[in-house]
Amino acid sequence: MQTLRRVAAVLICPLIACLGAGCDRSAPAAPHSAVGPRADLIGTPTQAPDWVARALLGLDLLVVDPATAMIQPDDPDDDPITVVPFEFDPNHTSLVRSFWLRGTGCPTGATAVDFFGTPQAVTDAACPTGGPKDMKQEGLLLVKTGPTSNFASAGASLNGVKGITLSELGYDIRKGVAPVSVIGSHCGAGAPRFNVVTDDGTNHFVGCNSPPALFGPVSSSWVRLRWGAAELAAAFPPILTGNVIRSITIIFDEGTDTGPDFFGLAVLDNIDVNGTLVGKGPGN
Repeated sequence: MQTLRRVAAVLICPLIACLGAGCDRSAPAAPHSAVGPRADLIGTPTQAPDWVARALLGLDLLVVDPATAMIQPDDPDDDPITVVPFEFDPNHTSLVRSFWLRGTGCPTGATAVDFFGTPQAVTDAACPTGGPKDMKQEGLLLVKTGPTSNFASAGASLNGVKGITLSELGYDIRKGVAPVSVIGSHCGAGAPRFNVVTDDGTNHFVGCNSPPALFGPVSSSWVRLRWGAAELAAAFPPILTGNVIRSITIIFDEGTDTGPDFFGLAVLDNIDVNGTLVGKGPGN
């Protein structure tokens, strides 16, 4: 079964990631992260912006190169949802990276020890709860170095979501105070984003700041972002309560030329699907 999953991942992950990589927004105009996909629409909803059209086309033309996909060992089968990193880099640019790394996540129930050997409990105010199996304070590192127009992306596949309906999506992002801050992880309209495919084949986009998320707890280092039913209904296109899910991926395809932070990097933790938190994954 593990072998079959790896083979399927090799074939499927780059295709899913292509949806994100296709959203390259190659136009060199003003940084686009300040406006979301919905804000790009002019007139009727049928007039989709160019980057959306690119995201939805080209799957039949894609040549899959398994060597560019970062397939990692599966999490234990008893995990209801797993978040598996991948990289889509068909031209071997080596400018994208996706990986779970210990010590980079939002600390929940951690222990620090000072120079005198005195232990101190550490829980970030933004993360009062976390993934129940995250014992190493892991974070999901997503990086795209260089121009956004590079046909490459970092991402992660959410396994165990097929057939569900959504009431909540979210994650914690290593970024103090607010998603629009220029400090910390990149949080644009298009990255990091959820690409949600429903059973009718429709691709829905939920960007870091488009549609706006509900703020959970906030600290100087982390922000908890959640999209409930009302926020998901504002996605592009809307995700409705009764929509059955086929797949969900996280895509990071905005590079160091995209503001407001021009950072090209994000660290996520506690990926939330209907209240189930995932704070670890393969690759550590």
